[in-house]
Amino acid sequence: MTQKERMEAGLVYDPLDKEIMEDQAQGVELMYEFNMSHPGEAGKRARLLKRMLGTIGEGCCIEPPLRANWGGRHLHLGDNVYVNFNLTIVDDTDIFIGDKVMIGPNVTIATANHPISPQLRARSLQYNRSVRIGANVWIGAGAIIVPGVTIGDNTVIGAGSVVTRDIPADVVAAGNPCRVLREIGEREREYFYKNERIDWENLSHL
Repeated sequence: MTQKERMEAGLVYDPLDKEIMEDQAQGVELMYEFNMSHPGEAGKRARLLKRMLGTIGEGCCIEPPLRANWGGRHLHLGDNVYVNFNLTIVDDTDIFIGDKVMIGPNVTIATANHPISPQLRARSLQYNRSVRIGANVWIGAGAIIVPGVTIGDNTVIGAGSVVTRDIPADVVAAGNPCRVLREIGEREREYFYKNERIDWENLSHL
């Protein structure tokens, strides 16, 4: 079994293997071109993202710079995903992001992990676990999502949170480690911020 086959099977492997490094370099070159593009080059950015990412839906936007050690090769976006500045992804395996997800600035999503064994870490070995983010999720600025985590649909992850375990759908969660604060319910249909009411009658046309 090659090191790349071990990587794809979720086993401990050597990320410095020549075949892996050469494959990885292709995506990083495209990412560099994306990050160096001018703000007015929306068409160029869209074309590059289609080449860079594993899959990308309609109406997606990623604000440069994007940092990804595979250049986004294992990133899969649904439709209408918005990613603010300076997303860092350790995309050694798949990151699945659903429709209408919003990601704040300076968010980190990691899939690579290193064994606790000092002997294995001394050899720079690692293994990977996928991350899954459901539809209509909002991830606040500076959040960190670690390998193997799943976040359910409609959930809000507070700014600066460190998400170390699965978070269910339809909740507000925050903290380090990130934990559920409350379910999203009737109050969120009436208020948009603290005690400030939503003026639904003026939003019907939006």
